[in-house]
Order: sequence, then C-alpha cells, then structure tokens
Amino acid sequence: MTPLPPNIETLSRPVRELWKRMNPCVLCPRECNIYRSKGETGFCGVADNPLVSSVGPHFGEESVLVGRGGSGTIFFAGCNLACIFCQNSEISHHRCGQPETVNQLVKFMLDLVSYGCSNINLVTPTHVAAPAAAAIELARKEGLDLPIVYNSGGYDSVETLKLLEGFIDIYMPDMKYSDGKIAGQLSNADDYPRINRDAIKQMHRQVGNLEIKNGLVTKGLLIRHLVLPNELAGSFEIIDFLAQEISAKTAINVMAQYHPCYKAPSNRLLNRRPEPEKIESVRKYAAQKGLRLIP
Repeated sequence: MTPLPPNIETLSRPVRELWKRMNPCVLCPRECNIYRSKGETGFCGVADNPLVSSVGPHFGEESVLVGRGGSGTIFFAGCNLACIFCQNSEISHHRCGQPETVNQLVKFMLDLVSYGCSNINLVTPTHVAAPAAAAIELARKEGLDLPIVYNSGGYDSVETLKLLEGFIDIYMPDMKYSDGKIAGQLSNADDYPRINRDAIKQMHRQVGNLEIKNGLVTKGLLIRHLVLPNELAGSFEIIDFLAQEISAKTAINVMAQYHPCYKAPSNRLLNRRPEPEKIESVRKYAAQKGLRLIP
C-alpha cells in the first residue's frame, strides 16, 4: 500500500486531489487507470512509492539555476516517455532508485536547503506529482523557502498541472518534437506535440516569463529544447509556437548535448550528433524571433 502523507486530511485540497488521481492513475496523459496504492504499475513502472535515484547539489544545470551552491536535485526514477535516445536510461527506463516515503522527500528537501542549494529541482516528477506536492507542502511548513523547479519531459496533464499551481515556482519542461509521427516513433507518444503545447500554455499561465534576480531564477518558464540530428525535433516549428502563442520573450535553452545512446546507435536517423551549424541555426532563429536564450 502507498503510505499516505502524514495527516493527509489536514493537507490542502490540491494535494488530496492529486493523491486521488493516482488511484486509478490519471496523473499523466497516459491515463493508465491502474491502482498504484495496490502495487500496480502503469507505463512509468512506478507503483507504491516514488523511486529516487539520487539527491544532492548539481552543478551541470543552466547557470541561472546553479549559483554558488548548485541546484538541489532530486532525481526520480521511472518516466512516462519511452525515448529511444534517452541519456538517463538507467534511471528512466531501468528505474534504478530506492522507494521513498513523503516524509523522506521532505527530509531530502530540507537537507538540500542546509547544503546551500539555490533551489529544489524535481527531475522527472510527472508520474510522482502527488507525493512531490505533499512533500513540498510539508517542507514549507518546516521552513522551506527555496524556489521549486518542475523539470519534466513536457508530457504533462493540464489537469494535474492546474492542481500544482502554487507549488511550483519554475517550470522547466522539454519541448521535444513538433511532429506527432516522429514523437510516436522515438518516444511512443504520438500525441506529444498537442499534449506538450497545452502543458506549456498552462505552465506559462501560472508562472509567466522567466524572472532572474542576482543571477538566479526566482520564477517563470524555461524551455529546454534538444536539437536532434536530421531535424527530427522540428526545432523551427517549436520556436514559432513559443514566439507566437506563449511569449516573444520566452526563455529557451537550445541544447547541443545530443549524442547517440541507449537504443540510438542502431537507429540510422539517430546514430550521429547533429551538425554544429544546424544547432547554431536554431539558436539564431530563436534570437531572431526575440526569444531569450539561456545557456
């Protein structure tokens, strides 16, 4: 059985509603409708407790998240996408992590505060949004005052996001694809572009454009976009969407980190890095559209 948050009846309505969305589970767009409290697992492979792979200060994130103390990351194992080029496949697909209770998540968050981290960075939180929100609420009652980062693959349910309003200060989702057929082939999510765009609209409605104070993000939306080889990501279409339907001042990190891993080396479309000039052309196009480039 999933251990309920302590005194769940005293927690806020959004936390209680998020918890209900796990049984049957409709937390994410997969809507697997399984009963996670009974130990059942859906697409994400995570049932009773969140699986945590690692916790600690991380200095490899965007500079505006890192600061002097690093971004305080909690890496959740499991994922609601099935990217065949996943660069964290041991965590996301093989679910390498330890089951943790809500109370333990609270302790992790408070420990990260004591380490001097700049924020609490929830990595791949989509499928564990309910216990994550419960932990945030309880940790804030114990003095947590750092910004909370929701660092997701961008395949998020609008209904779940609505319940997270007020819990999240910084949304940092991926925008992976603009073409559903490619999203289906590479991540088993042919509805990704539609779901992703609706989620981005909701995230921006909640937190607005990125706000930076003393070199660190305090609030707002930061898009991550990984440039793929053979223009598979549809980068220019994504930039057009952001400029036209979100904000001409949307912050975006155009990422050049792609390299063939997991199942990508055997895929002829993914078995090489994108050309540097292609990546630069995406960055230039984003700048031309007025987007705010974040390194």
